[in-house]
Amino acid sequence: MDFQRRGVMLVIASPSGAGKSSISRALFGADPSIRLSVSVTTRARRTDEVEGKHYFFIDVPTFERMRADGELLESAEVHGNFYGTPRAKVEEQLAAGNDILFDIDYQGTLQLYEKCRPDMVTVFILPPSIKELRARLERRAQDSVGSIEKRLKNARIEMDHYKEYDYVIVNEDLEVSTQRVRSILASARLKRERQVNLDSFVKSLQSQIDSP
Repeated sequence: MDFQRRGVMLVIASPSGAGKSSISRALFGADPSIRLSVSVTTRARRTDEVEGKHYFFIDVPTFERMRADGELLESAEVHGNFYGTPRAKVEEQLAAGNDILFDIDYQGTLQLYEKCRPDMVTVFILPPSIKELRARLERRAQDSVGSIEKRLKNARIEMDHYKEYDYVIVNEDLEVSTQRVRSILASARLKRERQVNLDSFVKSLQSQIDSP
């Protein structure tokens, strides 16, 4: 029996430096059925960005119309630019049986909950300690001392929301944590309600009993 299934919206969140991006890259690189969520944005396209791969680039009036018409599952304003997740693109991938990976914060997650909770499985990644979180941020060599302190303060706020997620993983070892997320996704894929043609399969089994 070739089971058809509806895709899963996999949301991974964490304080900056706790490991969500590394885990997301590992998942995406190893599983061809996982798609990255591609947002619309009103900011200008950078020279190394590809339309439809990194973002869908639109103007402000188009963004405002999409938001007003309910075409965005979640949206936010960041540094004067607007970002949002287009509903139609997500539904298209889910219906095709592809899973969609979201790397968003708790505010975006809460917006998604309001519109598509049954399709979602959410994971929050915690660092093993604040000392280790600071060390990871410093090893990245991407931020100034002031920026690192700001990220640590933001981490406190973000960690207040861990109870809003389905699963929580303490990322002490990246490989182990990635495997745990893979197990969570595998379980979500097997949920009864995701098996699109399961009802017809069960009925076919019953008919074989009725008509030996």
